[in-house]
Amino acid sequence: MAQSLKYSTDEKLRAAILAQFAADERVAHENLRVGVSKGIVHLAGAVSSIEIRTAAADLASKPPNVRGVVNRIEAPGAPSPGRTIHLNLSNEKENIDQ
Repeated sequence: MAQSLKYSTDEKLRAAILAQFAADERVAHENLRVGVSKGIVHLAGAVSSIEIRTAAADLASKPPNVRGVVNRIEAPGAPSPGRTIHLNLSNEKENIDQ
């Protein structure tokens, strides 16, 4: 049962992020890939500016229950899309305290 709930939550997060992308002019027409695993969002693709890359990461971090964002979107002037993970530790602390 816990396994199906996890996937359901990940799928809901992915759907929420895709809806935010579709509603935002900056990223709506970009060819970005979004995956979610255990609350960690993985972004990939290529965009024309670092501003679009940053906007995508900001949008992806907004839904509740997002634990972190791995931004592998390629953009001119952006850092190498390595394996840097930006965790939202404030949510983790809230979940632990409850």
